[in-house]
Amino acid sequence: MSGLQELIKRLKYDFRNPSLLARALTHSSYANERRSPIPSNERLEFLGDSVLGMVAAVYLFNRENGAEGELTKLRAALVCEKALYSYAKKLELGSFIRLGKGEQRTGGASRPSILADAFEAVVAAIFLDGGMDKAREFLVPFLESELSNQSKLRFHDYKTTLQEIIQQNPEEHLDYVLTGESGPDHNKQFTVEVHLNSNVIGTGRGHSKKEAEQQAARQALKLMGYDK
Repeated sequence: MSGLQELIKRLKYDFRNPSLLARALTHSSYANERRSPIPSNERLEFLGDSVLGMVAAVYLFNRENGAEGELTKLRAALVCEKALYSYAKKLELGSFIRLGKGEQRTGGASRPSILADAFEAVVAAIFLDGGMDKAREFLVPFLESELSNQSKLRFHDYKTTLQEIIQQNPEEHLDYVLTGESGPDHNKQFTVEVHLNSNVIGTGRGHSKKEAEQQAARQALKLMGYDK
């Protein structure tokens, strides 16, 4: 296939059987248009989904100390369509997928579902060609990058972070108290205090109560040394 060697360089994996990669890049729309039908990537997608889930589970088990529920949420975030789409875009996978004429005309090469499925199929192709270790080597850099993104997103939810910290001491209790409201309706400014039991541990301001609460929680985290 034209350009296959370029993709192999991007994958950083040298296939012993390049036909596996060619199949991983064959969308069903292309396969069905051939006079002599050829296999699409759908079966590889099925296998790749399982390989990806296993690699992500082991990776998180070794990296994170969270409870089962937290690990489950993180794994889901690492292997969801949105994440797989971002992995595929990093490889510019859309440039290499074989699509039927109809899918080409309607922008299939940039459709998140098609790119995510193709990425799973590529994972399966590497697994079948080189085994689980090679699949893991290929996947871990993507997982590391996405986990870093997830950590930033979780940390920016200051209220949740603060709540998780306070919950470690069951006798402690948080309250968010609206203490001020000013400005015209189209540009309101709210002030909120966060109380730990009866003590004020943070004050925040924002154009909505939720934003003010987040800023109050952030100030509390700074006071506690959790927000550098």
